Amino acid sequence: MQQAAWCSTFPSSPMSSYGAARGPLCSVLVNKFGCRPVMMVGGLFASLGMVLASLATSIIHIYICTGVITGLGLALNFQPSLIMLNRYFSEKRPLANGLSAAGSPVALCCLSPLGQVLQYHYGWRGGFLILGGLLLNCCACGALMRPLVGPKKPQDQELPAVGEAERKLKPKKKLLDFSVFKDRGFLIYAIAASIMVLGLFVPPVFVVSYAKEMGNEDTKSALLLTILGFIDIFARPTCGLIAGMKWVRPRCVYLFSFAILFNGITDVISSQATDYPGLVVFCIFFGLSYGMVGALQFEVLMAIVGTKKFSSALGLVLLMEAIAVLVGPPGAGRLLDATHNYMYVFLLAGCEVILASIVICMGNFLCIKKKPDEPEAHLENGAPVEMEKLNSLLEAEGGEHERAQPAGVRGGAAEAK
Repeated sequence: MQQAAWCSTFPSSPMSSYGAARGPLCSVLVNKFGCRPVMMVGGLFASLGMVLASLATSIIHIYICTGVITGLGLALNFQPSLIMLNRYFSEKRPLANGLSAAGSPVALCCLSPLGQVLQYHYGWRGGFLILGGLLLNCCACGALMRPLVGPKKPQDQELPAVGEAERKLKPKKKLLDFSVFKDRGFLIYAIAASIMVLGLFVPPVFVVSYAKEMGNEDTKSALLLTILGFIDIFARPTCGLIAGMKWVRPRCVYLFSFAILFNGITDVISSQATDYPGLVVFCIFFGLSYGMVGALQFEVLMAIVGTKKFSSALGLVLLMEAIAVLVGPPGAGRLLDATHNYMYVFLLAGCEVILASIVICMGNFLCIKKKPDEPEAHLENGAPVEMEKLNSLLEAEGGEHERAQPAGVRGGAAEAK
């Protein structure tokens, strides 16, 4: 039971897979009620699951509480936080994404040792109860997500009656916009992301058991994940800073493709590791590439679909990724059972990730291009800065205005070759 108690600290655990699978539901709730109430309710569910787990009498009870209830709560926290980032930031959005994504490796480094300390001093029941109290802070974070108030247009001030009539005639906002599948850029991204997560989480799942099989102690083997997470902490904001540069941001999809390729090549090379120092080197490079992927994946999605459709697109992508996550690590486990050789597991994961990088790079290069009449000289980061800020404010009010898209990334607004 103690093993299951802290299974939620890993990104491919049942809890995170279930939470990602609720992506479309979360998108519907965000589109209907807004980010702040959804995130506060999510904090309550996340805390409730941990508190109920402290009263568990069986391993099934723990899986239901931490996997279903807490997983649902964390899903209701994850998506609104990304959507609000897209609304709060425009020019510095890549850096904001990188900094916010750095919280995941911090948890990877700290939460597992914290769980061991809580289990030693308070038992697993007390540990669950304390973690439930910590998760209540998600409600406080959600309460701080104040909706932005956009500027009023002069014509709206002069002609309030006309503005009211226009609002009445405005079509009702869709709770889940499936029209994103008509966007070539989104389709390419969704397919590549689904292939990527088949192998992305496999090496961290198996690297500790790989080190144990080499004859290393449990503590020494577990240190590998701490090294990976520590490198990841600095890689994400650094990559976000690079992605925000003026000449990089319009081409961030290619930087994302490079990050995926870097991760896949790291997996392939690490399959030849035969000792503990080799695994340490692998964790350093894997943490660097994994951090780059984590910092860029949602920034690229934001750039592809825009503010208006981002909540729906995010939910649909997370659903597709959740299915792939439930296939990837178990499939790698079956391969390990059949071959009894970790080399094939890492090779398979690396080939899947490399294939994803080829799909998104070649798909974007061959199927998408920017409009020839776009005036690049007057653009910063692929879109007028002032217009981008205005669109963020209007979207926060619930308007139907769509953010201008970065050149070379936007799929629906770009013309096919």
